[in-house]
Amino acid sequence: MIINIEHKIYVGTAGWSYPDWEGIVYPQPKPVSFDPLSYLANYFDVIEINSTFYRPPNKRNSENWVRRVEFNENFKFTAKLHQKFTHEREGVTDGDEKLFKDGIEPIYNAGKLGGILMQFPWSFKFIPENSQYLKKLIYKFHEYPMVIEVRHVSWDNELMYEYLREKGVGFCNIDQPKMRSQLAPTEKATSNVGYIRLHGQNIENWFKEDAGREERYDYLYSMEELAPWVQRILAVAKEAKETYAIANNHFRGKAATNALQLKFMVSENKVDIPESLKNVYPQLSEIEKAEPKSGQGTLF
Repeated sequence: MIINIEHKIYVGTAGWSYPDWEGIVYPQPKPVSFDPLSYLANYFDVIEINSTFYRPPNKRNSENWVRRVEFNENFKFTAKLHQKFTHEREGVTDGDEKLFKDGIEPIYNAGKLGGILMQFPWSFKFIPENSQYLKKLIYKFHEYPMVIEVRHVSWDNELMYEYLREKGVGFCNIDQPKMRSQLAPTEKATSNVGYIRLHGQNIENWFKEDAGREERYDYLYSMEELAPWVQRILAVAKEAKETYAIANNHFRGKAATNALQLKFMVSENKVDIPESLKNVYPQLSEIEKAEPKSGQGTLF
């Protein structure tokens, strides 16, 4: 999807390895040598790597990921920065920095790295101590296209946006359950990289301590709910050279469903739909191309 020759929009999902996607996003039974990453690269031009949040990227894995999507020349990865830098923030060493950089290097060198996402928790508020930490972190990774995701409303101020513009760091516009002190929807572009993440509106489980990842992100947007986000995506894309719209409401393939709907709404062109996904979410038939795609890349 291209707004013009200089402004591109990529739509995709956060992650690709979920047990509850079996038989929903992915066919069941699977074809011989089935590869879920390659399969998704037939339908989307970006996937956000979320495993790098839980453990540093591995150079061999990164090389493998690049190889598995190479048939899609437009494909990009974005990657979450390891949680040691964003959530723990204590005891971070030069070795931690080098480990992450070495692991992400094959994706960056292949021209497939759209951005590194610094996702901070709601508790990370706009106070001098945190602002100074953020400045140091941006300096550490300044050679990469960086994007910051903050969730507390205190960060929604022009002083912060101006600093990001000065440093060429992108701002992540998010949809999250509407609660007190939560950052409301925005449409900010502070660098050449625009970013949007949709987390769903499962307000009941968002802050529930015993809620698992599946419960927290169990939410399916209607196309009416997506419509305002399409306008925000387009607004961001007018300011950024590359804009990434990521659906993170992954439970039972809902992220893939909403990402395909976003792709259709942004491009105004019907899209390829995985047959197994359409069987679970039949509303996708309304936006499907006349000729369904096989879902196998040139890797096979």
